[in-house]
Amino acid sequence: MQNSSPVDPPHPADDVLDHAGYRLKRAHAALRGAMDQALRLHGLTVPQYSCLEVLAARPGLSNAELARATFVTRQSMNVVLRGLQDEGLLTRPATVDTGRARPASLTDEGRRRLHAAQGDVYAVEARMIRAIPADRLAPLLEDFDRLAQALAD
Repeated sequence: MQNSSPVDPPHPADDVLDHAGYRLKRAHAALRGAMDQALRLHGLTVPQYSCLEVLAARPGLSNAELARATFVTRQSMNVVLRGLQDEGLLTRPATVDTGRARPASLTDEGRRRLHAAQGDVYAVEARMIRAIPADRLAPLLEDFDRLAQALAD
């Protein structure tokens, strides 16, 4: 049987829309929308762009490693990788000598498309960051890390 007594909110808020989680989600949705719009010009989705960005920094990652790094499921990453491979933006071996992981690497076209999209994505991030006083950015990033760690424990 469920307890029907009221539950106190985690912090003072006059409205549910003032809760920290809601505000964080609103900021995330705004970022995602702006990135979607910027990436549409390059024929990429946010997961595809994230995959290209991570592979540029860490070539040879497996599907599972890319999924963790880009916050999607392994099944979704399979779809992303297949699409990027079909567009000639990355390569993966058809088979591997040991295990099942097929490491992915960017092609020259993948690096070119990533580079073209980065300017627009970085402009979105710069626009977002300009809304925060410069001396508050480092503490904000540390707070994001603490929030993530608190929920991972």
